Amino acid sequence: LWPWLLASSGLSALVQLVSLPFFPDSPSYLLIQKGNEEACRKAIRKLWGEGDHQAEIDDIMKEKGAAASTKTLRVLEVLRERSLRWQLYILITVITTLQLCGINAVEFEEYLIPYVSLGVGLCECLSSILCSTLIDRFGRKVLLWGGYTLMCSVLALLTMTLSLQHRFFWMHYFSVVLIFLFVVFYGMGP
Repeated sequence: LWPWLLASSGLSALVQLVSLPFFPDSPSYLLIQKGNEEACRKAIRKLWGEGDHQAEIDDIMKEKGAAASTKTLRVLEVLRERSLRWQLYILITVITTLQLCGINAVEFEEYLIPYVSLGVGLCECLSSILCSTLIDRFGRKVLLWGGYTLMCSVLALLTMTLSLQHRFFWMHYFSVVLIFLFVVFYGMGP
């Protein structure tokens, strides 16, 4: 049964692959990238029905003008640009903490126990739903700080449960619950 469950994810990919040719291209892509206004109007009519959609096309044209006036920087130029220095520091810090937080170990170990893999997948779905509702209310910064703080707490508890697993039979189950919580907090924060 387990191989069929894993193979079922390919069903949604197959449905997308078969139905994708019937969907129109993005109107902004057609107008900004391709420069084809008629195809853009056709895609808008296909998406939103008949009517006057000149306001949407004007918005896309404004977006095109804003994109054309923006200078594209090379990697070394970004590193040398003083106005981007703090954003670069924050980006490097977030990426480094993501690599060192331990989620890769959780992702690797989950495949050893099939039902833990299923639980981790459900926790990822739950965390994406929670994050999409909480990010508007609290903001990204609070979710990052809260996620990292809760992940740190869960890892401390997980260390304790792993050291006590030989004394108490139920510590194994508590450890799995902590792994699920770690995945939820990872998905909500970082």
